[in-house]
Amino acid sequence: MTRRNAGPPPPDGLVIVDKPAGLTSHDVVGRLRRIAGTRRVGHAGTLDPMATGVLVIGIEKATRLLGHLALTEKQYDGTIRLGQATVTDDAEGEVTDTTPAGHVSDERIAAGIAELTGPIMQVPSKVSAIKIDGKRSYSRVRDGEEFELAARPTTISVFDVLAIRREGDLIDIDVSVTCSSGTYIRALARDLGAGLGVGGHLTALRRTRVGPYALDQARTLEQLEESFGVLPIAQAAAAAFPRREVTEDQARAVSHGGRLPADESDGPVGVFGPDGTFLALVENKQGVARPLAVFVG
Repeated sequence: MTRRNAGPPPPDGLVIVDKPAGLTSHDVVGRLRRIAGTRRVGHAGTLDPMATGVLVIGIEKATRLLGHLALTEKQYDGTIRLGQATVTDDAEGEVTDTTPAGHVSDERIAAGIAELTGPIMQVPSKVSAIKIDGKRSYSRVRDGEEFELAARPTTISVFDVLAIRREGDLIDIDVSVTCSSGTYIRALARDLGAGLGVGGHLTALRRTRVGPYALDQARTLEQLEESFGVLPIAQAAAAAFPRREVTEDQARAVSHGGRLPADESDGPVGVFGPDGTFLALVENKQGVARPLAVFVG
C-alpha cells in the first residue's frame, strides 16, 4: 500500500477517534489505513453506524493491545424513547410496536432504571455481530430466521437520568451509562421499555470513554487527515494497564517470550525495561507471569 505522504513507517500507537454518525467501525479503520499508510490498523470495541464518539484504533504493533483494551469499562451518553419498539432496538430499525407511554411517571422510570443497574443478565440485541454456529446474528435476522440469544452477565455501574422530555404519547430520556464490556445500550433501552410495558428503543448514542481514553483525547477524521499522529504505544500501555518495571536480565528474557516471577497483580500488566521501553503484556498464571503479547524484537 502506498502512503499518502512517502516517508518512514507510521509509529506504533493508538489513535483515539471521535467517530461520526453514519460510518461503521470498519469504515473508520479503512479511512485510517489510508491516512496512516499501513494495513496494520484495527479497532477495540465496535460502535454501530448510528453511534458517535470514542473509537480506539491501533496502528502497527499497537493492534496487539486491542483485544485487551476491548475488555475495559465503557461510558456512554444516550437517548431512550419510550412508547415505540423497533426491530433493531434503535432508531435505524422499523417500528414494530407502538404503545402510548405518556402515563408513565418519572418515579416509574426511575424504578425501571434501578432494576437494570448493577450486575444483570442481558439478552443481546438480535441485530448484533454475535455469531451463532458461525453465522452473525444480524444475518439470521436479515434472512428471516427464528432464533433466541442466551442472556449474558454484564454490570451496569452507572445508569443516570439526565433529562426527561415528554411529547404526546412518547417520552425521551437522556441517560448516562457506565458499564462493563459486552453491554448493549440498545438492549438496555429495549428492556427498560419492556419493563414499563410500553416498549422502548435507542434514538441517540455517544460513547464518551473506553477505559482510560475519553473524548477529550479524541480527534475527528478530518483533524487526522490534516495532522496524523498517534498516542505512543508506551504511553498507551501505561495509561491502560498497571506498570511493572524489570531489570535488564528480566527485560531480555521477556523480550524473547520468557516468563517472569509472579507478582500480586490481577489481570494484564505492562512490562517496561530499565530505559522505559514497553516490552510486553504479562499475566500471572500458575505461579509465573506469562507474556500475553511481546512488543519488541
